[in-house]
Amino acid sequence: MGNWLLPEGLADVLPAEARRIEELRRELLDLYRTYGFELVAPPLVEYIESLLSGMGSDLDLYTCKLVDQLSGRTLGVRADMTTQVSRIDAHLLNRAGVTRLCYCGSVLHVRPADQLSSRELLQIGAEIYGHAGFEADLEILQLVLETVATAGVRQPRLDLSHPGVVKALFDADPAAAAIAGRIIMLLREKDAAGLAELGEAGLGLRADTIKALEQLPRLYGSRDVIALARERLPALPALVAALDELERLVLAVPDVALSVDLADVGGYGYHSGMTFSLYAEGWHDALVRGGRYDDVSRGFGRVRPATGFSLDLRKLAAGLTPAEPGRAIRAPWGQDPALVGAVRALRQAGEIVVQVLPGHEHNLDEFVCDRELALQGGAWTVRTL
Repeated sequence: MGNWLLPEGLADVLPAEARRIEELRRELLDLYRTYGFELVAPPLVEYIESLLSGMGSDLDLYTCKLVDQLSGRTLGVRADMTTQVSRIDAHLLNRAGVTRLCYCGSVLHVRPADQLSSRELLQIGAEIYGHAGFEADLEILQLVLETVATAGVRQPRLDLSHPGVVKALFDADPAAAAIAGRIIMLLREKDAAGLAELGEAGLGLRADTIKALEQLPRLYGSRDVIALARERLPALPALVAALDELERLVLAVPDVALSVDLADVGGYGYHSGMTFSLYAEGWHDALVRGGRYDDVSRGFGRVRPATGFSLDLRKLAAGLTPAEPGRAIRAPWGQDPALVGAVRALRQAGEIVVQVLPGHEHNLDEFVCDRELALQGGAWTVRTL
């Protein structure tokens, strides 16, 4: 095995792609700042109990673990930054009112989410803490749409759901709650036949629960799905409230391509309110994911309403049009004060100046030298090549 080989699912980022990713990072963090979001930077590694607090078992399966040589305790390399930002809000900032936080950093997965995904992601996201109402959820959706517009993503489509629908069914039927994990798995697979078989398995589920569970995989499509759900699902107060929340959000974004999927239970273990995924042509899976997760900070001893989103900048950049090479000025190497001054002035003006070292011709993937700095008439002048 060559020393240059990397572990499976990991890859180097080469110049043009790295520049595109960095430019996106700066643009998006600047965008979030215009909304009043403050930047935080949690550590790459922390105690596993803190890292997984409130996130359910799914994240545990993706988290790399190691032993801290100083304390002997188990550490985790973060696979998601949401819990860390919640910890910062709950304890380090400890504010009473609304807090808007954004972040960007690397996360590592034990294994890739699918065959086309990387194990290392550059996660960027934004979270609103302290407000449980519709307004915060709508602001997050608007910021997501502006995020992908800033990046140049065309024709995005939002897919909305709400775990409150399934939770209401579980709360109304203890027999269903007892096999919640099995039901969630069937819903993830959109297995309507498997859900129907639960009624024949002697598990004690109520007939109306079985009927409602069978309907959920079919309740996917346009905005009209919410009206169909009101007709086909039991009028449980918590279920009706979840549909009301979804409908209010749908009505607030009338010009957005949008679908509703009431069987989408991804992140069921920690989401407490509306959830969404954003899709676009050019990406094989959801480009952005988010939603409300009011209970995540409970493990830190201070429950705070929270809603937000995150995405992988590497994944975002990979689906965009390749970056054009930057225009640069070629200059000779030298210590002539006039040359040094000319190069410095050009760089201060924002120009890219590549000085050719003696005996070399530079191979540049990122820059096209379409001009050169040459000595003409006793002065250093930029001329077109």
